[in-house]
Amino acid sequence: MEPRNHTAVSEFLLLGLTDDPALQPLIFSLFLSMYLVTILGNLLIILAVISDPRLHTPMYFFLSNLSFNDVCFSTSTIPKMLVNILTEVQSTTYTDCLSQVCFVLIFGGLENCLLTVMAYDRYVAICHPLRYTVIMNPCLCVLLFLISLLISTVDALLHTLMVLRLSFCTALEIPHFFCELAQVIKLACSDTLINNLLVYLVLGVFGGVFLCGIILSYVHIVSSVLRMPSSQGKYKAFSTCGSHLSVVSLFYGTGFGVYISSEVTDSPRKTAVASVMYSVVPQMLNPFIYSLRNRDMKGALRKLIDRRSSLL
Repeated sequence: MEPRNHTAVSEFLLLGLTDDPALQPLIFSLFLSMYLVTILGNLLIILAVISDPRLHTPMYFFLSNLSFNDVCFSTSTIPKMLVNILTEVQSTTYTDCLSQVCFVLIFGGLENCLLTVMAYDRYVAICHPLRYTVIMNPCLCVLLFLISLLISTVDALLHTLMVLRLSFCTALEIPHFFCELAQVIKLACSDTLINNLLVYLVLGVFGGVFLCGIILSYVHIVSSVLRMPSSQGKYKAFSTCGSHLSVVSLFYGTGFGVYISSEVTDSPRKTAVASVMYSVVPQMLNPFIYSLRNRDMKGALRKLIDRRSSLL
């Protein structure tokens, strides 16, 4: 078959998680429920932060941005899958596929950056409490968010532009429920060395540098907490970090789990099922982790719900 340029590509086929038609209603119901829980949970976090003046602090500023990013992350993948199941249409246009690749990379990268920034926020709060409000001033918080957004956007656009140079000449079937960068690259019949090198480089930065930054922050935090004379102070310090550590463990743990599963299995479908653990589950569980382990957040959510109930 003669190689054909990417301009001739009209559509990709998203094969989803299974070929069994009998399982499609179950998958639809499951993902619809997870999506609705994700949207509702994260919107409640955002509304609680906005409505309660006590939560107008750097920690909750970054948390509300993380929640908004989780909504966007889930929206970039799940609705398209639900529509495909309902319409029984697996095809997606070339432009839509690359757009989805771009948005998934933006929101995935931004989640990584925000978790690192939140670790730095906890480091300043615990290791430099007297200077916390001076260091973590509103201008710095906005600047850190904008830098995080810039880094993730530049990374996503770079990957997307590199995909545009590829030619596709095989059956354009993606064994996944969304257009994932690695799966799209595998379909190319032109040289993908540069694309793969770029993927590994970015993984090294996001999975290595940022994770090392989080670990380094917590090394200083633990060292500072252990020097506290009061056991109550130690408990309070660790409790403020517990939610963030749980979210970091969930995000990076599922991400590394997907990477390892893709290396040890030859089944793309199994890798697609495993990818649900990093692209859907963390975004759904983050609101529960922060609300259940945080007294101020639980109080704000209770007030928000009571206020809405009184209006009805």
